[in-house]
Amino acid sequence: MSTDPAPRMPRRIEKVLTSRHVVLRLILTTAGVVVGLGILMTLLDRKDFPNVWIALWWAVGTVSTVGYGDVVPVQLSGRIVASVAMIAGIAFLSILTATVASSLVASRTTEALPDEEELLGSIRRIEQRLVELEQSIRPLRR
Repeated sequence: MSTDPAPRMPRRIEKVLTSRHVVLRLILTTAGVVVGLGILMTLLDRKDFPNVWIALWWAVGTVSTVGYGDVVPVQLSGRIVASVAMIAGIAFLSILTATVASSLVASRTTEALPDEEELLGSIRRIEQRLVELEQSIRPLRR
């Protein structure tokens, strides 16, 4: 039985995959999407979104799935952009929830697992007990 530890991921990849980095990138990406959608909405629907600040307010409300309804797109192009914003918001919340949940599960799993030496000691004790049991019932089988 080998006592070598399991092969580890390269540190660079492991760092990229940590929950903190995933959440940070997710937040930055979503912020970029909000700004992009706000600017796009200002360009596409000048009547309902006369300046970028109103469009950004709308984008934040839409992506966060709050949707106050104080400013809404009327034109088809604006509604298409709104659909993208809604899908981005739902995706953001879903991924954020999944990342936090998996992080919590991973930390609890790591805490709950006994170390390798403890497991090997338990297995050796079980093996020894099995040998003793087999030896004790051997005379009964004759």
